[in-house]
Amino acid sequence: MKQIQSVYINGKFLVPKGSETAKIISPRDGKPIAQLTYANQEDTRLAIQAASVALVNYSQSSIEERSGILKRIHDQITNRIDDLIKATILEYGATRERAKWSNLISASTFLNQIEVIKNYPFERNVNESKVKMEAVGVTALFTPWNSVAGSIAVKVASALSAGCTIVLKPSEFGAWQSQIIMECIDAAGLPKGVVNMVNGRGDEISKAIMESTEVTKISFTGSTAIGKILAKQAIETMKRVTLELGGKSANIILEDADLDTAIPMALQASFMNNGQACIAGSRLLIPASKKEEIKNRLIEAASRFIVGNPFDKEVNMGPVANQKQVDRVQQYIISGIEEGAELVHGGPGRPKGFEEGYYVNPTIFMGANNSMKISREEIFGPVLTVISYENEEQAIEIANDSDYGLMAFISSGDTERAQLIANKLKAGRVLINTLKHDPLAPFGGYKNSGFGRENGVLGLEEFLEVKTLIM
Repeated sequence: MKQIQSVYINGKFLVPKGSETAKIISPRDGKPIAQLTYANQEDTRLAIQAASVALVNYSQSSIEERSGILKRIHDQITNRIDDLIKATILEYGATRERAKWSNLISASTFLNQIEVIKNYPFERNVNESKVKMEAVGVTALFTPWNSVAGSIAVKVASALSAGCTIVLKPSEFGAWQSQIIMECIDAAGLPKGVVNMVNGRGDEISKAIMESTEVTKISFTGSTAIGKILAKQAIETMKRVTLELGGKSANIILEDADLDTAIPMALQASFMNNGQACIAGSRLLIPASKKEEIKNRLIEAASRFIVGNPFDKEVNMGPVANQKQVDRVQQYIISGIEEGAELVHGGPGRPKGFEEGYYVNPTIFMGANNSMKISREEIFGPVLTVISYENEEQAIEIANDSDYGLMAFISSGDTERAQLIANKLKAGRVLINTLKHDPLAPFGGYKNSGFGRENGVLGLEEFLEVKTLIM
């Protein structure tokens, strides 16, 4: 069985000080594919120490030096792209197409960051003063299991380009993918201690990080509940904090939308990444006057989602990540039925023909209202809740009536009208007639979806401190 390397400190993969082990289970068939020995607090303290020592020189490095590092990491990830795709399918259950796209994005993130820092004014004159933007210091980066390489890339690239050193805590449920990315960073030849990794239990690793006065910044992607705990703990040592948390995004289809494109797009927005996406458009808001037409179109379009082995080319929906996710999705589907929503596609239980692995039925509820659990809580699985509205004002009201505000979607034949509606939505990103990603535009959310931004200039500034010189 493959042994995952969980500790990288001061330029070397090391045997962890921890002794607890865990099996990596493939969601394809529920069988173990690898084993991880968890890092512990002692490993974490050593990683913090290495990052602290490395900060002295790395924070003074030139833009050219940092750009060279980013380029080399990009090249190494590109060289290992086939390994990453395989690991993402085996360990996470992503479809082949999704695994390829997400890992190519992770590589290009490092190249994009070169353009950001090349044009960024790290020094500027403000009135009679000089303002300098400096590295915030030793950063702790917490990344999730549903987008391993992409989330590591966006955080590491921004921190490195700012001149920060890093203690990376990836999800222990994406350890194989994390190891490959760390091998790419190692092969890129960074100065020792600039990037370190400790992979283990979140509560164990975070305790050492949050108690440390040497760590001055945390960037966390994950659940809202854990993000709030870390934010509270950060106050004790005045750590800077960026949180990218959950979502329950509204997708508004206006009455003038082209349903031939809006309906398939709506299902893709909800079911992307096997439904395990904080940005998923899991609340579909539709005109009441078109309810029956849209219902029929949704049922027909949903039949094109083929659940199965993610290695198969024709499959466009793989399993969810683990048994815990299966149980979670099943509970919400049952809740939707009990609360009186109309089940029009999918439902509880396993898809036919799948006795092993963590497969669930892509599910659609019609006739829901915004007070139901399936409308208010993040399911993190392929469940779409459809809510009807009578007019544009009600659609905006329903969309904003949420604890979250990460993403929103609008489909309309009139882009100017859609932009006016977008201006009224409480969401960090609004996609109009598209599902595309802009890697240089800021990403982050309102309300319980977190605070701070990732990507581009604003993502860089999350890792910078401001110093004013008055002469």
